[in-house]
Amino acid sequence: MKDPTITTQQHADHTVVTVAGEIDLASCSALEEATLVIPRDGKTLHLEMSGVSFMDSAGLNLLLKLRRRLLAEGSRLLITGLQSQPASVLRLTETDTLLTPDAAQAAQRS
Repeated sequence: MKDPTITTQQHADHTVVTVAGEIDLASCSALEEATLVIPRDGKTLHLEMSGVSFMDSAGLNLLLKLRRRLLAEGSRLLITGLQSQPASVLRLTETDTLLTPDAAQAAQRS
């Protein structure tokens, strides 16, 4: 398995990291390394995942670890563009409300 394709765009109030490929045990270290070098300064890290077709439990663990680290640093993680398989992983583990804005808003309305 090759590493996912990762691109980064810095904006005044947020950073966008776009990921394409698969996020699994063999490849998630590349995504983790990419997020470590991004200056956050309290900015939101927007992880755009519409190009991610598969994510396993290692990918889920990475997202949760990233969220925890950003919160501790006064930043926020926003995940968008999930395809059905990665979205299913989040729903099955009930982490979708922690990681995606649409699910979090729906949970607040319930």
